[in-house]
Amino acid sequence: MSEAERSAGKLLQRLAAVFVTIFGAVILAGCANTLPDAPKVAPASHRYLIGPGDGLKVFVWQNSDLSTEAIVRPDGMVSLPLIHDIRASGKTPTQLADDIQGRLKKYVNGPVVTVMVNSFVGLYSEQIRVVGEAAKPQAIPYRKGMTALDAMIAVGGLTQFADGDRATLIRTVRGVQTSFRLRLDGLLHDGIISDNVPLEPGDVITIPQTYL
Repeated sequence: MSEAERSAGKLLQRLAAVFVTIFGAVILAGCANTLPDAPKVAPASHRYLIGPGDGLKVFVWQNSDLSTEAIVRPDGMVSLPLIHDIRASGKTPTQLADDIQGRLKKYVNGPVVTVMVNSFVGLYSEQIRVVGEAAKPQAIPYRKGMTALDAMIAVGGLTQFADGDRATLIRTVRGVQTSFRLRLDGLLHDGIISDNVPLEPGDVITIPQTYL
């Protein structure tokens, strides 16, 4: 085989590789476009559940010695005066306050307890996770009324390599993991408010890299 034929063969191989790359990108883009839009109706209600890492402020009325601040441990327990360990993870602040009141009745006559969460982490299953081409990919504690825009502000927006309009929202609907299309470029760069969809606890936002 001559040198010219070998060069032509290498050129054809490179062109074929480029074609496969472009064809794959087109196919992936077409698949992304077939995803349904994310629902624009906010969840009906949401009760915040305490999770590991949450900071709690426990106030016992007329008992300053029993009032304290504590961090929920990784095992979901929290240590309090007289009570020592009590499970906090997975409970609402009101439920935890009721449990503390029940435990304190052995020591205090008619205790009245209030629990407030002053630093939020939340249960892992209720966090919003943003992965891919976000400036600061991370898990975010879900808050009632949170939207896609809130999540993007929390992660610092998109990187310069992000293809925001091909972002995907992954959500578990009636036990089935379902994917929806997000148009983050339209939301962040064009101010299209209709793209600011409400989020639900446990949502995952994936942001792909743009095709160069």
